[in-house]
Amino acid sequence: MIKYLGTKKTDQGATLYVFLINGLQKEIRESALKQYPGCYEALPAAAKAKISANRAWMQKL
Repeated sequence: MIKYLGTKKTDQGATLYVFLINGLQKEIRESALKQYPGCYEALPAAAKAKISANRAWMQKL
């Protein structure tokens, strides 16, 4: 079971996505979402849009 709880900012300004995975709370960086199957799909549409915008911006560099 995977449930999205929200986001959290680190001291360096990075965004962590907070999930409840099988009863344990996990804080996952955007770059590590692929390592946790089902987490990206559990994100709301607004968070997915933000990640997509970040990736598009990174590709321009």
